[in-house]
Amino acid sequence: MFDYIIAGGGSAGCVLAARLSERSDVKVLLLEAGPSDWNPYIHFPVTYYKTAKGSLTWGLETAPSRSQDNIVMPYVQARVLGGGSSINAQVYTRGVAEDYDRWENEYGCAGWSYEDVLPFFRKAERNERYADEFHGTDGPLGVSDQRHTSPLTKAWVQACQQAGIRYNADFNGASQDGCGLYQITNRDARRCSAAVGYLRPARSRPNLTVITGANVTRVLLEGKRATGVEYLKNGRLETARAQSEVIVSSGAIGSPKLLMLSGIGPARDLEESGVRVQHELPGVGQNLHDHLDVFMIYELAGAHGYDKYKKFRWQLAAAAQYALFKSGPVASNVVEGGAFWWVNKTQSTPDVQFHFLAGAGIEAGIPDVPGGNGCTLNAYLTRPKSRGSVTLRSANPTDAPVVDPNFLDDPDDLAYTIECVKLGQDIMRQSALSKFVRREHFPGDALKGPGGYERFVREQARTGYHPAGTCRMGIDDNAVVDPSLKVRGIEGLRVADCSVMPQLISGNTNAPTIMIAERLAALITEGNSNS
Repeated sequence: MFDYIIAGGGSAGCVLAARLSERSDVKVLLLEAGPSDWNPYIHFPVTYYKTAKGSLTWGLETAPSRSQDNIVMPYVQARVLGGGSSINAQVYTRGVAEDYDRWENEYGCAGWSYEDVLPFFRKAERNERYADEFHGTDGPLGVSDQRHTSPLTKAWVQACQQAGIRYNADFNGASQDGCGLYQITNRDARRCSAAVGYLRPARSRPNLTVITGANVTRVLLEGKRATGVEYLKNGRLETARAQSEVIVSSGAIGSPKLLMLSGIGPARDLEESGVRVQHELPGVGQNLHDHLDVFMIYELAGAHGYDKYKKFRWQLAAAAQYALFKSGPVASNVVEGGAFWWVNKTQSTPDVQFHFLAGAGIEAGIPDVPGGNGCTLNAYLTRPKSRGSVTLRSANPTDAPVVDPNFLDDPDDLAYTIECVKLGQDIMRQSALSKFVRREHFPGDALKGPGGYERFVREQARTGYHPAGTCRMGIDDNAVVDPSLKVRGIEGLRVADCSVMPQLISGNTNAPTIMIAERLAALITEGNSNS
């Protein structure tokens, strides 16, 4: 018997396990389907792209994308302790203040305005540079400047300024708009995931139990109250009981899947999947939305980027520099440069985000760059309008769900993604890059002819791996959780991860997910102290 059971050991789950177990009189169980974060590729900043393949993910694919000629794309979701924070590119961004104010004002999520959530961003953060009203210095999450930045990335930031985008030293400060270098979730030149920053110091507590390789298959209900979970471990079905609450923290794909397997969701969909309806909640699995990434690849005039480190002698040199000095290319997260700007001038805050990588070949399906040296610029609309869904494939918990982001369903998403490409091309034509860049490699000739830009976006745009919204917070009939993250109509059950976001934030999603868990931990602690 435990007080709290947390289903999912990703970013939010690690935060909750650490924070709730700070009380010695509370017993906490954290269940994670994947392995512990032992893989060395997790911890070296430069090798993040290797972690997004194979056994550290769920191996998901999307349903055929109707507005993209029915293409099916890989949909990477972490399956490892630390979740997305263990395999992502470590970029630390929070979105804009208006994102959170919209949660409160448009969706009725009282207590989630920017003024309300900023203290929890600060509480989480151990920033090595900033200490002001926007940043904290004592939190578990290491946030740092880059130990190594490619000269090519610095030239790209100059090119942005030549294209009319102002320089911004802090995307998480007073304003987001501008170009600059991302701060990253690193500490001492190593990745600082939620598993490292939060969970690792808490593992020695006798009141915290962490079980990996434990795939939660069902939340146990007695009437309208959650009493525990069932989970598969080594092929055996195990049961754990919760005296206080079960907290589902399995991500924007896993959390709605688990609720639906437990009989909580749209009645018709559950019945068609062979699941007995325990509690009808039509919003479960709906409102899926994600950033849609479009990639531009450029051939370089020489070995100006990270592609030269594909050669063994350069790898040896980089490894030695890192081992001796904790510096050099191994300390780079590769995704070094960034910008937030406008393609739709009617928006009050930036609506496009750029990531610049001083290398090519990370994204599958793009032809190799001639000469072997390239760079990558990707872009996406920060607040897409298209909405999709997550539904069950069957009642079998080992079957992958049907993930349909429904990209480009709204015509504005297509029109403004095209403008993102054009703005990116304008940046890449600036003189600051002229001595580095030889030519545009991709899309290149694909844009020629009528409808070239539209054809390119429809055929080549891919997920930015930021799914959100499938157990959204709110006060209307389609909301899944209320503003205290309690599942509507069920006692003792909450959801805490990016699935509760009513609307996707304007940036990378790891920092807001950690904030959501910090906020919930405080709500629970305050509730217990008042009871």
